[in-house]
Amino acid sequence: MSGADANSDAASRLTAALSQRFGDAPVGAPGNDMLARMAQHRSHRAFQDKPVDAALIRLISAVALSAPSKSDLQQRDIVIVQDKALRQKLDALMQDMEWLPKAPALLVVCGNNRRQRQVHEWRGRPFANDHLDPFFNAATDAAIVLGWLVLAAEAAGLGCCPLSVIRNRAQAASELLGLPDHVFPYAGLALGWPNGEGNLTPRLPLAATLHTDRFDDRNIRNLVEGYDKQRRYRTQRHEAEYGRADPYGWSEDKARQYSKPERADFGAFVRRKGFKLD
Repeated sequence: MSGADANSDAASRLTAALSQRFGDAPVGAPGNDMLARMAQHRSHRAFQDKPVDAALIRLISAVALSAPSKSDLQQRDIVIVQDKALRQKLDALMQDMEWLPKAPALLVVCGNNRRQRQVHEWRGRPFANDHLDPFFNAATDAAIVLGWLVLAAEAAGLGCCPLSVIRNRAQAASELLGLPDHVFPYAGLALGWPNGEGNLTPRLPLAATLHTDRFDDRNIRNLVEGYDKQRRYRTQRHEAEYGRADPYGWSEDKARQYSKPERADFGAFVRRKGFKLD
């Protein structure tokens, strides 16, 4: 494929993905393969029965750890889970994920404020910002690395699925991984060679989430209700309690999801890790 043909193909893929994702696409999409790949992102929960080479996992981890970091503090680490017994215990913590044990690889992204505190101790400098900000910065650094891990994995031809559910059992996961004070599990990442293309998930329309100069959600209900028509779920949460809704779209699903307590002990876990959340 010539350079011009490759650019045209990338532009077509980018436009098609954004149109499918949002219902419209910015005019004049460039012929940029990386943007097209990013727009075509899909989560994967079905994998080939084929291992992922340890060297490749280290490579994409190194690429992810090249991501931006707040003030170059680098408050994020990755734990590659290789021990089979440990993997089984972590899989068991993440309930209702029957597909997870079949994922060839598991990584855990951690927020790490411990290293910064160690530097202060070594250099004899006071740790003057012992409040919410250290936890927030470490969580943000971990989130950025998680995003870059997804990009790096997909660039290598792998499929993946982030696992925030690990925070449902944060204390148990922390103990299994040997995480010391001021280090916490942010998210897992299931990884493998994808079995199929996966589904491209529509997102809320750009009119709902993209603002110019000032935040504006005056039309948000109409936009969400329009989006609901695109999103239909085969299964319905808490059907025994709430009954069966027709139609059952995104907003009903998310309202049901957060109608039940979840991670109510996470703040206490973070405080036990030594963070002050004032």
